[in-house]
Amino acid sequence: MTTESGTSQAPRPVGVAVLGHGTVGAEVVRIIRDDATDLEARIGAPLELRGVAVRTVSEDRGIPVELLTTDAESLIARDDVDIVVEVIGGIDLPRKLVRAALDAGKSVVTANKALLAEYTGELAEAAEAKHVDLYFEAAVAGAIPVIRPLTQSLAGDRVNRVIGIVNGTTNYILSAMDETGADYAEALAEAGRLGYAEADPTADVEGFDAASKAAILASIAFHTRVTAGDVYREGISKISAADLTSARALNCNVKLLAICERITTDDGKDKVSARVYPALVPREHPLASVSGAFNAVVVEAEASGRLMFYGQGAGGAPTASAVMGDLVMAARNRVQGGRGPRESKYADLEIAPMSEIVTRYYVNLQVADRAGVLSAVAAEFAKRGVSISAVRQEGAGNGARLVVLTHRATDEALSSTVAALDELESVTAVTSVLRLEGSAE
Repeated sequence: MTTESGTSQAPRPVGVAVLGHGTVGAEVVRIIRDDATDLEARIGAPLELRGVAVRTVSEDRGIPVELLTTDAESLIARDDVDIVVEVIGGIDLPRKLVRAALDAGKSVVTANKALLAEYTGELAEAAEAKHVDLYFEAAVAGAIPVIRPLTQSLAGDRVNRVIGIVNGTTNYILSAMDETGADYAEALAEAGRLGYAEADPTADVEGFDAASKAAILASIAFHTRVTAGDVYREGISKISAADLTSARALNCNVKLLAICERITTDDGKDKVSARVYPALVPREHPLASVSGAFNAVVVEAEASGRLMFYGQGAGGAPTASAVMGDLVMAARNRVQGGRGPRESKYADLEIAPMSEIVTRYYVNLQVADRAGVLSAVAAEFAKRGVSISAVRQEGAGNGARLVVLTHRATDEALSSTVAALDELESVTAVTSVLRLEGSAE
């Protein structure tokens, strides 16, 4: 910076407060301290760590104890703090702290998908009121850049669909089941031993984590506020080894998908669908080959066509990478006097109910092995206008199973068909119903 007298004046440092010092927070703090010279060159001013809010102060955290505090609110309120990085997790406390930071005119970087899936609107309005930034690239797919391409690179395009694998835990479990023949419980236990699954894996395996990310993606892609409660959700806990075997026979893999798409009704009205469920994915589809704990997101837009983003979706270093990208952007804006993209909600589209969603289905039935069973089953599909694409019988006697693959039908029609099949005397049980996504039919 140059003063009126022509002398050079050092740029004012950008002060950062980090809330949380877990796996991600510790890595963010390390990068800020270790890469200070490079970060200053990229930002145009020094990036200085003012403090780290923790539950308990201890000397074994690897940073000077004087930087630690249990009083997050006081840290946020300091005059020398310009940007607050929230990596605590949860909803209630982070909401309070993030809101306090925004109301105090501090830009915020967060990796908290659960918070954003519920309160993006409130927080975006608070940021707008104070003309500060709210960045959250790390909230959806770790190191994979998805939010910024949607908000900036594709800002002039019309996005029609976003579909992806956004939870590494479930993708690891399903990949392990497919590759080893293990059942769900065995694969989950192995994921826990390797550190991919939490002690309580409910948020992951029942789809809550993916639903939060789907809400964020849908909100951005379709310029409409979508919350986690708007997302239809199913988890993977009912997926069996038999489902994986049937999927292989159909040249498919099973993946937990987050799907956000623009639905156009018969009368030309646009709606938004956001849903999470395990689905069969044809092996030729790019998402079918995503294995282990990796994530991938496919964006389909009118002008740019199909774009795929792939990489590590979780972990301390990958997530911290995304946090640091946002932090550098927010710091540059502070130095240069600019702002990042604001919330875009102008479309305000209606949320499409799950009953209106059209896709293909895989239905696995345990049946009595006797004459007339197939015709009885086919009749129930036909009564509700659900066209059958293929039928295969597996096993014999009391263990006979019918695997039915349908053409495209509404969720309402398929649900009604399944309910009717459950009542048939010749059907012992409807053991599983999965959707087929990514098929050309």
